[in-house]
Amino acid sequence: MVKRYLELIALEKAVSLLKAFPAPDRTETVPVTGSLGRVVAVPVYAKYSVPEVNLSAMDGIAVRSRDTIGAGDQSPVTIAHYARVNTGNIVPPEFDAVIMIEDTWESVDGFRIRKSAAPWQHIRPAGEDIRENRLVLPRGHEIRAFDIGALATYGITQIEVRTADVGIIPTGSELVPLGVRPGPGQVVESNTIMAQVFLDSMGARCTRYPIVSDNPELIAGSLERAVRANDLVIISAGSSAGTRDFTAGVISSLGELIFHGVAVKPGKPVMLGKIQGKPVLGLPGYPLAAQTMLREFAAPLLESWGLAPPHRHTVRVRLAQVISSDLGFDEFVPVFVGRIAGECWGTPHARGAGVQMATVKANAYVHVPPMEEGFEAGRELEVFLTTDPGSIDRTVILTGTIDPALEELANLVHDRGLFIHASSTGNIGALAAVRRRSCHAVSLSLPALPAGEAGCRFLARHLPPGGLVLVNIADIELGIVSVDGIMADALQGARWINTRRDTPTRIVFDALLGARGIDPSSVNGYHQEVSGPQAVASAVRNGFADAGMSTSGIAVAAGLRFVPVAHEQFELAFRHEMLADPKVGTLVSLVGSGEFRSILEKTGGYGTGQTGKIRTLAEDCTISDILPGTTVP
Repeated sequence: MVKRYLELIALEKAVSLLKAFPAPDRTETVPVTGSLGRVVAVPVYAKYSVPEVNLSAMDGIAVRSRDTIGAGDQSPVTIAHYARVNTGNIVPPEFDAVIMIEDTWESVDGFRIRKSAAPWQHIRPAGEDIRENRLVLPRGHEIRAFDIGALATYGITQIEVRTADVGIIPTGSELVPLGVRPGPGQVVESNTIMAQVFLDSMGARCTRYPIVSDNPELIAGSLERAVRANDLVIISAGSSAGTRDFTAGVISSLGELIFHGVAVKPGKPVMLGKIQGKPVLGLPGYPLAAQTMLREFAAPLLESWGLAPPHRHTVRVRLAQVISSDLGFDEFVPVFVGRIAGECWGTPHARGAGVQMATVKANAYVHVPPMEEGFEAGRELEVFLTTDPGSIDRTVILTGTIDPALEELANLVHDRGLFIHASSTGNIGALAAVRRRSCHAVSLSLPALPAGEAGCRFLARHLPPGGLVLVNIADIELGIVSVDGIMADALQGARWINTRRDTPTRIVFDALLGARGIDPSSVNGYHQEVSGPQAVASAVRNGFADAGMSTSGIAVAAGLRFVPVAHEQFELAFRHEMLADPKVGTLVSLVGSGEFRSILEKTGGYGTGQTGKIRTLAEDCTISDILPGTTVP
């Protein structure tokens, strides 16, 4: 029996074993202008005093303070010995004070004053900022942009900072380099690019080696060269237990395999070896798993070696949806966070080690500890941001039915300084989010009659109290997508892929079967369900099914044939009180703009006759024009 991993050790233990490797104590000298974010290796001292001489802090006259003694309103003193100075001018050595020009009255024989001057008044004494050879930055300081300005002022042109040499080896016969379009079964090698950029930002000096095919001898040769030249070696892919996963065996043949397999998701196959006393970290090949291991393994090691830690910002949020997890595993789940009515909400994103877009779209992540089976919806917890904390207040949380039209809307919204984070939940999940107020708005698909009758009955069961405001995005055709243009009369001869119950495309398909008197059980694949129209198109395009029900826009984007069956109203929906939120007001105004309508018309597949029209959807599912007196931003 093949044993998949040597063992599954705890994340905490794995990190402690990794940190046991001693720091290489490596430094490099960089120009001060290129030192942002680096960590000081050797204390930095000023080259000279700043200022080097006494300077005037005001426009006025330099005087000897003893000459001003006794000056007052009733007994003005005339200063005959003085020097006229402006702010920043050198104060001659014989003077020890400056009087502001507005506190003097010029006379024939000098300047008259009515208030005595204290010694060193309005003078920046030599070395006031810093004196020559005094400490500017201590060892271990992470250099900020404003530090660089001070360093330049104090005469420092170069600075010695901490670093580590990291070799990164990509493996896999299926990999092609950046810039090459992958063929069937191939993939662009991106994990080591990501690793280099991430570790460079911490101050490491990374060397990416050429792609190595799945050959143990070639992998061993590349690994030996990398170990000789670097303090840490990261080898990407080949860490699982497939027939072409050779990393563990190669590490064992050249040194010691310390562990293979950690109780963490994603990233379970991660491994740690030691060759010539140096750490060798084996990353999983799936991008999200590789990202997690870089953040949770490689970064702590470099941080323990004295390099700059990645910036970590946390925020407390209320969880919008349940997160389930397995006991005994540390799990890291991408989420997107936005502030709704003064409260931060976190919505979990799609999971899976290969779902790379999850981290592109998410702006935070949740850590589920090993003693938790997950978190219930509504629970308050701390999340780790992957972006600027200020972006939370510019984030629009949108959930519901996803269509390419939303991507065009997101582009327009971004031009106004906002960010849309959308999740695909279908109408059911969207209405649930509205009821618990965990989103700004939702995107709903409302099928037209006669199929729409079933859809409206469904909506009536889930609408929140008070109903919703609807803003029409577009009229979208629903129909059969296929590679070969399968028609409605060939439903029983094709492999079908279906969407979940109560989704608009499922409602339309069931209505189509009923109208033709077709028993659903006679349709091959009727019970094979995916999340929505986008997933249907992907399944058809990749050959897992012959046909399914999707939208015209998705069919065009996927390059599939489309046979129209019905149409739906694609609506932006939200509670009435959300009209007061400026972010929602921006969405409404953009949906109704001529710019958005023009984009949809150029894209094709959308009816824009009612785009931007505002209506209300009452609790009984009746739709009417916007209520009189309602103000829409």
